[in-house]
This record gives sequence, structure tokens and C-alpha cells, in this order.
Amino acid sequence: MQRPSSHDDAGLRGLLRSIAYRMTGSVTEAEDLVQEAYLRLERAQQHGTVVESPSAYLAAATTRLAINHLRSARVRRETYVGTWLPEPIVCDLHERPEQMAELSDSLSMAFLVLLERLSPVERAVLLLRDVFDYSYEDIAQIVDKHEANCRQILARARRHIDAHRARYEASEEHSAALAQSFLAAARGGDLGRLVDLLAADATFVGDGGGKATAVRAPVYGRDRVAALLVAMFDQAPRRGVRVEAVRVNGEAGFIVYDGEDKIVSVFSLEIRGGVIQTVRGIVNPDKLGHLGPVSDIARIRHRPEDHAS
Repeated sequence: MQRPSSHDDAGLRGLLRSIAYRMTGSVTEAEDLVQEAYLRLERAQQHGTVVESPSAYLAAATTRLAINHLRSARVRRETYVGTWLPEPIVCDLHERPEQMAELSDSLSMAFLVLLERLSPVERAVLLLRDVFDYSYEDIAQIVDKHEANCRQILARARRHIDAHRARYEASEEHSAALAQSFLAAARGGDLGRLVDLLAADATFVGDGGGKATAVRAPVYGRDRVAALLVAMFDQAPRRGVRVEAVRVNGEAGFIVYDGEDKIVSVFSLEIRGGVIQTVRGIVNPDKLGHLGPVSDIARIRHRPEDHAS
């Protein structure tokens, strides 16, 4: 991926958001980090600092801010209620932004979840080198390490990722067809068909963050996953919700709306070897607000005494 010139602010902001999102897994936090990077550039220039390359300065500042953010967020992640998943990026089936099409592999839920296995610096080095094609010299300056050290960090990070990364990828056409079959089977309560569409060791992962009703622990095995999905979709008509097929982080998925067209949840489908390996469902309202108004259907109502000191 070519880095845009400093005068192309829209392109530059897009690059910075891309880095920050992959580092944090959060659209809202990425926006905050990019804004802070611009503020730091402005303050530096106001104090007389000569910045020869504003784009390089901003990329370095964004990455360093993301590293610091991840270090401070680690404790919060450890106390997170249930399974943590990234905030989803959703686009219409007919909408394929060039950047998402080019970098969809590094946007996938599976990849972003794998990045959680890495330290903040490992994550930065891997992304800057393998996704954004930065030189080792530039990376070393950004993360304040020697080039030789960066090469070692990258090798270690690649081993961690490659040990768990999917080896099979479905074509866009096959993914769309599989997603449609999946939705039809789930809506129709066709348990047998749903089982056939799932890998034998399929997994369902839900993220409610303690703020919405969700499956806290992963569910393993296609029979159990299929039964869970049928139960979920069985409730849909009674709740007046509708389901729309979309692309979630470049992959097949769907978004659920309530009767007022407010977002209830977003699901992504990880496809391997022609079947669905993992279904990830995000219900945490804090992770859906950037997509539009969020429904209260799944939100957990706390009693007043729950907040008493």
C-alpha cells in the first residue's frame, strides 16, 4: 500500500485510521488517536519544531499513541465481561471500498482477534511491515528500537500469527452464497442444513461486554452451534427484527435491526475449506454506535441497587 503525500489529507487520515483501527480493534478509539496525533503535530509546529514530513510525523505519533493505549487498556481487557471482539466495520454487499478490498485480509475479525496474542510493539511492527509496507528503518524510528531488533520482533510476531491463521480462504462469490444459505437455514429453523454448513469443530463467539445479553463463553461443535443459532433466530419474529446480509470487516456477515431500524447486533462468518468455521456476534452497544442508532432490545437493564456504593 502506498502512503499518500502529506497534502492529501483525506488519504493521510485514512491511512492513520487504518493503522489505529488495526492496532486497537476500535473505530471510535482509532478516531480519537488520530485526532490526538494531529493535535500533537499542531502543538509541535506552534512551538517552532520543524517537521520535515508531516505524514511521517503523524504516522509515528498515531502508532506510538496506539502502543501506549494498548498498554493501558490491557488491564481493562483482562476484566472484560465475556469474550472481547473488535468493533465491526460494515459495508453493503454492493459497496467495496478500494482500501477494504485491498486489505480485507488484515481487516478480518479472525486476524484482529489473533493480533490480541501479540504485545503492543509486536503488533505495531507486524502491521507496519506486513500490512502497510514500511521500511525497517522507518519502523525502528517509530517504535524506538534498532532495525535488527525489529526484524527479530517481526519474525516472532509472524510465528505467533501463522501458527493460528486460517490456511483456506473462500472466494467472494462462494462466501456470499454460503452466507445466504446460512441465513435461510437459520431463519427456517433447518437444523440439519445448518449443521451441514458448519465445520465439525465450528465455534460461536459472542460479545455483549456485560451490557447486552450474549453468550459469554464460546460454544464449540457444529451441533451445539447450530442449535444455538436456530434458537436465536426463532426469537426474531416475536421481537420484530429483520436481518440484512452485509460484509463485516471484508467478510460475509449480517446485521440485525429492530422494528425501528435500530441496530441490535452484527455477525461475521469466518469461512474455511468451504464451510463456516466461526460465527462471531457483537451485541455490545458500545461497539455498534459508530454504525448508527443502537437498539435497546438486547441491552441488560441494571437495577438501581446494582449501582449503589
